[in-house]
Amino acid sequence: MAKSKPKTKKTPIKKVRTFSFKLSSQQKLVLGSLLIILGFWLFIAFISYCFTGNEDQSAISSFPSRTSETQNWVSQVGAWFGELFIHRGFGIASFIFSGLIFLSGVYTLMNINKAKLRKHWFWGILIIIWLSILFGFFGNTKDILGGTIGFEINSLLQDYIGKIGVSLLLAFGLITYLAMRFKVTFESITNIFKSAKKDIKDELSNMKEDVVVPFDNNLSEEAEAIKSAFEIPLENKETEPKKTIKPKLEPAPLEVKIPEPEIEKEPELEIKVEEVKEEKSETDNLADKLVEDFGQFDPTLELAKYQFPTLDLLKKYDTEGITINQEELEENKNRIVDTLNNYKIGISSIKATIGPTVTLYEIVPDAGIRISKIKNLEDDIALSLSALGIRIIAPIPGKGTIGIEVPNKNSTIVSMRSVIASKKFQASEMQLPIALGKTISNETFVVDLAKMPHLLMAGATGQGKSVGLNAVLTSLLYKKHPAEVKFVLVDPKKVELTLFNKIERHYLAKLPDSEDAIITDNTKVINTLNSLCIEMDNRYELLKNAFCRNIAEYNVKFKARKLNPNDGHQFLPYIVLVVDEFADLIMTAGKEVETPIARLAQLARAIGIHLIIATQRPSVNVITGIIKANFPARIAFRVTSKIDSRTILDGSGADQLIGRGDMLYTQGNDLIRVQCAFVDTPEVEKITDFIGSQKAYPEAYLLPEYVGEESGTSLDIDISDRDKLFKDAAIVIVTAQQGSASLLQRKLKLGYNRAGRLIDQLEAAGIVGPFEGSKARQVLVPDLTALDKLLQDELL
Repeated sequence: MAKSKPKTKKTPIKKVRTFSFKLSSQQKLVLGSLLIILGFWLFIAFISYCFTGNEDQSAISSFPSRTSETQNWVSQVGAWFGELFIHRGFGIASFIFSGLIFLSGVYTLMNINKAKLRKHWFWGILIIIWLSILFGFFGNTKDILGGTIGFEINSLLQDYIGKIGVSLLLAFGLITYLAMRFKVTFESITNIFKSAKKDIKDELSNMKEDVVVPFDNNLSEEAEAIKSAFEIPLENKETEPKKTIKPKLEPAPLEVKIPEPEIEKEPELEIKVEEVKEEKSETDNLADKLVEDFGQFDPTLELAKYQFPTLDLLKKYDTEGITINQEELEENKNRIVDTLNNYKIGISSIKATIGPTVTLYEIVPDAGIRISKIKNLEDDIALSLSALGIRIIAPIPGKGTIGIEVPNKNSTIVSMRSVIASKKFQASEMQLPIALGKTISNETFVVDLAKMPHLLMAGATGQGKSVGLNAVLTSLLYKKHPAEVKFVLVDPKKVELTLFNKIERHYLAKLPDSEDAIITDNTKVINTLNSLCIEMDNRYELLKNAFCRNIAEYNVKFKARKLNPNDGHQFLPYIVLVVDEFADLIMTAGKEVETPIARLAQLARAIGIHLIIATQRPSVNVITGIIKANFPARIAFRVTSKIDSRTILDGSGADQLIGRGDMLYTQGNDLIRVQCAFVDTPEVEKITDFIGSQKAYPEAYLLPEYVGEESGTSLDIDISDRDKLFKDAAIVIVTAQQGSASLLQRKLKLGYNRAGRLIDQLEAAGIVGPFEGSKARQVLVPDLTALDKLLQDELL
């Protein structure tokens, strides 16, 4: 019994060993599936972060927050993990983490030996660190290649062993990894090269055996001559054929002489080629006959004596032209060089290009200098130069230089007269040429509105938008005849475009019943935009019937008198819609304005309707995605924040402008800095007076009439035809003092069509006022007592 007791003491030890971390089959299924899904989820989050990481920075900083919106495909948590692993961690090498987690799930699910899994994790982490350092060698702090860890390790190593030392250390790490991981030795490498060399030799020997070089018996003329000179026995053999040839050659002249007279006579015979004219259709023959009799159709014939404005109407400034201040150039150059030297950035060359308001300094950094390092010194260079704001272009497109734009201390005015008088504008063959101003290299900047095809202009208050619009309109007035272009002017501020009222019957277009050609009322804006949509549809119908693809082809065909006016065809002038303050329209009308503008922007290019929209509030609520997608040409004046700059230009730069007409222009490619031409109000007044004093058309160009869907009806509706709920609807409207169809829908539980008919009947009865756009109708009856009296009077 005494010996059996120790045996009973060992049994508890065996029971303790059973408490291990071995998983059951069900637990392996759950854990393995979780790891596989987690690895796949991390992979999706990392991929999405590479594309949407910059846009999600605000949401990441406020994480966790239910109100934050992210662009990451797996929402806020995915954006946060992407920021943690890729940006703050090891860069794109972090993708290996998702693979290792996925592999762990597979090993757990399939119950594979965990020793191999630990080996994969060990070598995987080593290769992550190596790749992070490698990619960090070529990146910067903002890159996602090597992440923050890779960049910082690189910076630390480069401070001690330099770039060459880091590159050698990376090579050593790769050799060590291959030797330890894949058992690579020097002998194995040499054996690979030896076997490859042997295979190449075998291939060459096989090719030599297979290829049989043919023997060429045909010798060249020189070789035959040498052969005949040295091989004397062949002379007898050669003379024999000569004797045989002679009899054959002797009669040859006789044979040739016989046909010679016939050959000589053949050229003497003159062959008359009769040109058969291609048969034309009846319409072509008629068009050619009309052109022969009356000439091509001239759209300017009605105003044949119209005179374009002269250059004398524009002001000439004394401060025009570029003035070179050598002291300022040297001072700025020295400060730029000193600032860059403070950060150990050497410069091999520097060049200055002087513009009217900005000077461009082009620098070529020493070899090995990172461009991003100079880009990050934008604020430091601005501080050293004491400038309002500088802009660094790194690199300048098409050049191997870095540009630093520095405002001049004394800027010069770019007058409208100088750009209008330039050869580039006067000799331009563009359809709708616009002289915007002058570039940094002091060249006149002329663009074609027809090629844009629409222009979005934005900037803060007082930075030059209205002057820019006047420059656009002035350019077209100096280049296009009244028969060739018409303007639709929308001015919610009511004061900016009033001067153009004087040229209403020359250049402006309006609705048939409208008194003023310049539109200031939002309701008329909606009707005008919808009228332009009708005009667009009508023009497309004309182009379809004329088998033309665009307005230029159509007008050429019409001038050649190939289109019959009796079929509705007419000469189509270009129509330019100008909106001075788009944000006000969006605030008051919203979708009723945005929808027709988007439709015009998408379709109206081919038929000659072009849009110019200006706004002083460049927010995403005003410049929506639909607007931006259809306005590739954009002008950005100075704005107050980088967010506004990105909204306009899809990038920074507009926040670094100096104002007063300084602007950035883009047409979907590179940004071009331009000083907008200055045209003052007295100059515009002189131009409009000059044009308005000449003979004009009987009236302005009339757009198609448009009647809104909810514009109501002025017709009397028979009392017997009224809806059964007419009185109930009247009571609801008068009680609430709010005339809207949506109120009747809610209170009386009606559909939209029936509620709309009731509103029309109430308007006909004089209970509510007419349609006023997005606002509710005015209730004309003050209380229920007045309503009862009104209904009783109707019955009487």
